[in-house]
Amino acid sequence: MDHFELRNGVLHAEDVPLTAIAEAVGTPVYVYSRATLERHARVFREALDALPRRHIAFAVKSNPNLAVLKVLAKEGYGADVVSWGEMDRALAAGMPGADVVFSGVGKTQQELAAALTAGVGQFNVESEEEGVELAGIARDLGCRAVATLRVNPNVDAGTHAKISTGKAENKFGVAYDRAAEIYARLAALDGLEMRGLAVHIGSQITDLAPSRAAFVKMGELMRTLRAAGFIVSHMDLGGGLGVPYRLGEVLPGPAEYGAMVAEVTRDWDATIMFEPGRVITGNSGVLLTQVIRVKPGSVAPFVVVDAAMNDLVRPAMYDAWHDFVAVRPNGERMVANIVGPICETGDTFAMGREIDAVKAGDLAVFRTAGAYGATMANTYNSRALVPEVMVDGDRWAVVANRIDPATILAAEQVPEWLE
Repeated sequence: MDHFELRNGVLHAEDVPLTAIAEAVGTPVYVYSRATLERHARVFREALDALPRRHIAFAVKSNPNLAVLKVLAKEGYGADVVSWGEMDRALAAGMPGADVVFSGVGKTQQELAAALTAGVGQFNVESEEEGVELAGIARDLGCRAVATLRVNPNVDAGTHAKISTGKAENKFGVAYDRAAEIYARLAALDGLEMRGLAVHIGSQITDLAPSRAAFVKMGELMRTLRAAGFIVSHMDLGGGLGVPYRLGEVLPGPAEYGAMVAEVTRDWDATIMFEPGRVITGNSGVLLTQVIRVKPGSVAPFVVVDAAMNDLVRPAMYDAWHDFVAVRPNGERMVANIVGPICETGDTFAMGREIDAVKAGDLAVFRTAGAYGATMANTYNSRALVPEVMVDGDRWAVVANRIDPATILAAEQVPEWLE
């Protein structure tokens, strides 16, 4: 459920007509619903009520906007971060350092030191080499780094190849069959407090069976390590739960996921940790755009909109689907190709799709754009960086300004020998 609904023939975000935002801010623009964010955060949290001990760290990479993080901080969420910048955003939003989990395969020594200084609560170590570096930095700083070892369980999540993270050929974690020996060596290091294991097999997971298989394998590894005398008090199960992108699509939700986790982990006697991202923010946002013109095509017309692949890259990168709906639908339908103005054939959102009939000047939205939308935007073709808006009931505010090409140009310098 989200809070983007038609009222009196106009699509609203909560109590605000999207036409009002377009008139005031211009297009393209991301629009987020605070009520949807809060609802999804609570639904996910309540789905885990059966677990005696749990920790939820929002995957900041899915939407790092400061206002979004503020909302989730108020809901008691910590943060899963993969860079120094994401860590700073989480802390600025009021998320305690102790509730921050630092993940990612390429943490630099500078990032590790900064995170230790900031009091980050847990490092998900991706390799033995990283663990050794982290231990040395912690010793130099006169502290101990609390860590888990991320394990690659060689389980196919059944998602797009570019967002699969748990197969043997993926870059994340250590090989399952070497994990016990690596854990033992890391646990012996001064400066490192190994307290558990971590796993994450992919994003936009639409079938719970692969997650269940990965969690069962992690439980077996946990028991092996405990039998050898090692502490395994925390198990980080990652995130990746998918969301419906198409109207009418039905996927496993937080309730089914929570029930599966409770069943698999019932005898673990551990704090179970989670890193939800898309399932919290995906349906909380839309990308509002305007039709530039409708251009005839050989098979179907091209609906050219002012949003482009630099604003929403998922369709170009993953062949991802986003429902496209008119802000003022007239009841008529058309089959069209939806494209942006970028000078790339890949700047295509949909081909041969049945959509609301639109014409030049009409407003429309790409739905389910609250995750991996603005955070992946760029300025290709020297376009402006897309702004973001948050709605709260009948009020709204710009929460990230449009950064225009002139501002970007002003940040560049020409050396004097080219003058």
